[in-house]
Amino acid sequence: MRVLVAGHVNWDVTLRVDRLPEPDGESRITDQRSSGGGSAANVAYDLTRLDVSAGVVGSVGDDEHGLLATRELDEAGVDLSGVERVADAETTVKYVLVEAGGEVSMLANDGANEAISPEDVEEATVASAEHVHLTSQRPDTAAYLARVASEAGATVSVDPGRRLAHRDYDDVLSNADVVFVNDKEAAVVLDAPPKEVFAGQVLVVKRGAAGAEVHAPEGHFEHPGFGIEPVDTTGAGDAFAAAFVATRLDGGDYDAALERANAAGAYTASTEGARQAPTSDALDAFIDERT
Repeated sequence: MRVLVAGHVNWDVTLRVDRLPEPDGESRITDQRSSGGGSAANVAYDLTRLDVSAGVVGSVGDDEHGLLATRELDEAGVDLSGVERVADAETTVKYVLVEAGGEVSMLANDGANEAISPEDVEEATVASAEHVHLTSQRPDTAAYLARVASEAGATVSVDPGRRLAHRDYDDVLSNADVVFVNDKEAAVVLDAPPKEVFAGQVLVVKRGAAGAEVHAPEGHFEHPGFGIEPVDTTGAGDAFAAAFVATRLDGGDYDAALERANAAGAYTASTEGARQAPTSDALDAFIDERT
């Protein structure tokens, strides 16, 4: 297991709608499907598609949704030894609304996806990974994982997601080598003191269709992205992170990492569902067709 990914393991119910509903309004469902989801699960799945061995630290309920979500990951070759099945609990279900232009809104129940505490994590499992990637989760658990990984000499990346503005991730960020944010999250991070938190670290700003940029000690790098018509942006950011991490682990420079990450995100956004990330060969072909 080269990469350990920690965070949420969900079950997604995706509803394609003609438009997002307004207050006291109504929208028409044009398609409905269900599959595994959750940022940690998505990134681990996407890494295996890129021939990088990966495992998950997370939690699901002891219900059918938990069984289905973990079975999908197991079939993909993801190591599930760090996934806890919580007795008498429900797996978190996210209802994903996808409008005609591919943009996404989400609804979720609390479920079991934050049941993992620092005491539940095997230190040896964390220390054995070459890289640890942290997604949205309990700050105390994320901080523990980041500290153990850093002390063991592993590199650490963090993609805190939508909850960044509402949670204290300072201890997590201080132990991260790489921080992934989108435009909105970047404003939160850069406006929150101390700004010196990024001294010597790498900040990756995802800009969706406009590409992405890297702020690193070695300099500033940009990629304009790939011009695609988005169908469903669910999981595109996770595919981006997986490809970026995989490329850097295999010795690629920041230009290569940005190109492959943007390509993986665009590839995923051009199809329906969160689990549509490309294989290594498909990613190479996608880039070759557009360069």
